Amino acid sequence: MPIIINNIKTPLGTSKEEIISRAIKTARIRQESIKSTDIHKTSIDARDNSNICLVSSVYIALSSERAEMELTRKNKNISFAVTGRIEPEFGTVRKSGRIVIAGFGPAGMFAGLILARYGYKPLIIERGAKMEKRIEKVSAYAKGGKLDTATNIQFGEGGAGTFSDGKLTCRTKDELCALVTKELVSFGAPEEILHKAKPHIGTDKLREVVKNIRLEIERLGGEVRFETALSDLTPTSDGITARLSDKSEVECSALILAIGHSARDTFEMLAGKSVFLEPKPFSVGVRIEHLQADVDRSLYGKSAGDPMLPKGEYQLSYRNSEGRGVYTFCMCPGGYVVPSASEENSTVTNGMSEFARDGRNANAAVAVSVSSQDYGSGILDGMNFQREIERRAYSLTGDKAPACSVKGLFEGKAILSEKIEPTYSRGIEGADLTKLFPSFITDMLKTGLTSFSKKMACFGDGDALLTAPETRTSSPVRITRGDNRQSISLPCLYPCGEGAGYAGGIMSAAVDGIKTALAVMKEQAPE
Repeated sequence: MPIIINNIKTPLGTSKEEIISRAIKTARIRQESIKSTDIHKTSIDARDNSNICLVSSVYIALSSERAEMELTRKNKNISFAVTGRIEPEFGTVRKSGRIVIAGFGPAGMFAGLILARYGYKPLIIERGAKMEKRIEKVSAYAKGGKLDTATNIQFGEGGAGTFSDGKLTCRTKDELCALVTKELVSFGAPEEILHKAKPHIGTDKLREVVKNIRLEIERLGGEVRFETALSDLTPTSDGITARLSDKSEVECSALILAIGHSARDTFEMLAGKSVFLEPKPFSVGVRIEHLQADVDRSLYGKSAGDPMLPKGEYQLSYRNSEGRGVYTFCMCPGGYVVPSASEENSTVTNGMSEFARDGRNANAAVAVSVSSQDYGSGILDGMNFQREIERRAYSLTGDKAPACSVKGLFEGKAILSEKIEPTYSRGIEGADLTKLFPSFITDMLKTGLTSFSKKMACFGDGDALLTAPETRTSSPVRITRGDNRQSISLPCLYPCGEGAGYAGGIMSAAVDGIKTALAVMKEQAPE
């Protein structure tokens, strides 16, 4: 099995060939024993901005597996390469009914793709519209038009991740992450995501990738129905009857719920059917906007503007003595704050950037952790806590988003920034955010911003702009499943991805979708 040589530090601008040569010398590998080499991952180390460098890992295949094993044993900076291959187990019983997937975000897409590849021909239903129509609807709402509650930034082909930065970072070290990345490249994502430590696709390129995955599922015999939601379900002796929004019914041998974190009507339906749900922690906060140039200077110092450096991005966190956290999330270099509501008379914000990340501003969520101690122990109390904030925001400023500068937050005043031109396209209006959030959230936002200012100078800028609210950071419920990945209360129901409370982001949701598909395949034979 090939090896990875990690932690190879080189100056900016070092060529691929020089990095590989340095790795070979560091590991003391003889040239004649090498079969192949490549860059595995490369990142920027800017912790000392007077000495910014590249940190790379290098892929090497040797002619001797024994030699590879010996190197990994002797050197802690050398590990085996992850292949990301899957080895499905197939059930022997052909069950009646169809395999149905509710939701066509990352989890649903990858579950559908794997199932279709192995002859299972899934039916995928998605409440929102297909890509072209979805883009039109989202664009119209962003420009001040009417919200479509079925097709918006939360719902439609590709799920919420389609209108994002397309980040592919993942906190887990699951081997399937490598498979997801390779698949995305095969469907049109930039090849550089294979080698960057912090890869992103950008919303502009991600849209085409999503369409290509759908076309492949259909080519393999799968079916995708847009503008079709799951409205009800009924257990049967050997499966589930799913009732769809078009009044039709489908007999399901397996029903994969990949519904996303904003499918509130589905959560309510499941609770009414006594499907076992649990409230889970999530986070609530604001979008902070800085000039991208200020972020770059905070990270890179005098090297800011060097064309060899990527757009500056960050990830910051703080936890107080009581255990409450505040952190930055979904940072979008050169991006935009976007209107993201999915319910009438509500205001929701999120962040988005295109592949080039060439906008003037950078934005990120600054989010405060909340738990059942804050919103109640009822199954849907967290969801209703989110909803209440979103509706309060709308009542404060109508179609515009409530906003203030960092200075305004600390002074409890509706002061807007004189420096930052807001990117929120429906417009902002000055607001005192203490009238929007409970005091524990605004207090923790202040604490977090103070802490972050000690790490990055731009966070000490009172003219940075805060636009609110950011409420859809993750699902407020978990649809609890067992080791077989089926609901602990309803056989043949497979909760999956972000909406089920088992993922957070494109990569982890896609991995969860693959694992769920494999679990279904283990239970039944293909068509």
